[in-house]
Amino acid sequence: MKQILVPTDFSENAWNAIKYGLKLYENIDCTFYLLHINPIPTYSGAGSSVKGSSKMIRETVLEESRASLDQLLLRIANIPAGTKHSFVTIALYDFFVDSIKREVEVKNIDLIIMGTKGSSGLRKATMGSNTGDVITKVKCPLLAVPENTVFKRPEEIAFPTDYHLGYDLKVLNTLIEMVNMNNSVLRVVHISKRGEELSQEQLKNKEFLNDYLKDIEHSFHSLTGTDLEAAVQCFTESRDTDMIAMVAKNLNFFQRILFRPKVEQISYHTDIPFLVLHE
Repeated sequence: MKQILVPTDFSENAWNAIKYGLKLYENIDCTFYLLHINPIPTYSGAGSSVKGSSKMIRETVLEESRASLDQLLLRIANIPAGTKHSFVTIALYDFFVDSIKREVEVKNIDLIIMGTKGSSGLRKATMGSNTGDVITKVKCPLLAVPENTVFKRPEEIAFPTDYHLGYDLKVLNTLIEMVNMNNSVLRVVHISKRGEELSQEQLKNKEFLNDYLKDIEHSFHSLTGTDLEAAVQCFTESRDTDMIAMVAKNLNFFQRILFRPKVEQISYHTDIPFLVLHE
């Protein structure tokens, strides 16, 4: 059974991510952990009087969070679905990333699903910056669902790579599992500067990838261009790609597609879900 963690701030953006996840895994036995985290304010380490009031605040916000999570369950119950899903609600008063890390470890989470704000939205919206933090600081596969994504079974998944890094088998197995679950075709995409040829190391990594992917339908594509994010977006839009997958270890390459200008200000330029693979 899949263990899936879905942090929520009860926004429509987060709701869209929940709907996407439920539809994506509709035929898979899953436990969905619906998690709402009330962040601890920075002044919480002050004197005893502040600590006393802080405890009251904590109990109040947790009670409100539990009520909101109950309402969320009622909303989910109105979605036509199979019987393969169970739900657990969690309300916390803690530091955001620390909480995610702990839940991932304790619950043996297989995947985190989070919503992201689009480029036209608020650059520093809570879920946006939190998604960026989780992507970079929590070593667990994460599916980032842009706010305007409409669910479509991912028939084609793009896998941008520079072939500079070797491939961890855990990363590839997660990718292959997503491909097999949806009967998808995997498109491996390499972007290079004009006239640039692959080094021996890159050729070796590409050959390994080709061998390891032999049991799934896949193809290799090479694009020439200096603007990485424009090249990837052009590729995905021209082919009507349904999902982009990338290894988080290749962060510099990865950041230029997802983040402008830095990780804390996550800004999507596409409505395609993004699967972040961690070793």
